[in-house]
Amino acid sequence: MYIEPAPRATMTAAPLDLLAIVAHPDDAELICGGTLIRAADAGHRTGVLDLTGGEAGTAGNAARREEESTRASGFLGLATRRVAGLPDGALENSPDARNRVAAILRELRPGTVILMWPEARHPDHRVASQLAYDACFVAGLTKAPIPGDRFRPRKVLYAMAYREHTPKPTFVVDISDQMDRKLDAIYAYGSQFEGKKGMGEVYPAGDRDLRDQLLAHHAYYGGLIRTAYGEPFWTRETMAVDDVVALDVASF
Repeated sequence: MYIEPAPRATMTAAPLDLLAIVAHPDDAELICGGTLIRAADAGHRTGVLDLTGGEAGTAGNAARREEESTRASGFLGLATRRVAGLPDGALENSPDARNRVAAILRELRPGTVILMWPEARHPDHRVASQLAYDACFVAGLTKAPIPGDRFRPRKVLYAMAYREHTPKPTFVVDISDQMDRKLDAIYAYGSQFEGKKGMGEVYPAGDRDLRDQLLAHHAYYGGLIRTAYGEPFWTRETMAVDDVVALDVASF
């Protein structure tokens, strides 16, 4: 059965270059906000698909979360942001949910998608990763019971930020020039982060505030590629290299 997705923003006919699919408003800002900003800076069309509106969160409410999301989207430089309208706190990787997300993918037609890491404390985060991955496949099925022309993204990336039990990143994106705007986008969600010392998988560390925690985390990944700040990603596929004598990141 197909369920009409909840409207959120008008989308032009042009396809997206990069789309982050996440469980809640603020997830994209946290796990890949710098990468989205960098892509927009480079002239790419970027977007976020929030599977839920975050309406069941402990802090804030649906109206405030939407206002915060709109403000954060401005910092990210998004071409569009959509909400799938699935239930916050009760995400399920069901045929109906996959069809709803697949229909949005056919509309937005992103070349590359960023997904959440498939292991997490929050059940919605775990489900969101597999649900989005499966929807990418369903969107390409000719006989899927959803509107639009069949479409499947070319590349799937998994964001690894703030995860402890992960393999080594396939690559790290330098977000040194985007870090300040990433923090602006995160703190646009005042209901979620103002005055906090930890969030999600970023645990409190003494008296250090959350902003310093975030900077330290991204400084670690930046250090792996010899830059100030970075965001880590993993791919199922092995990455290809065209010219071994032009590889970045010095060994000594």
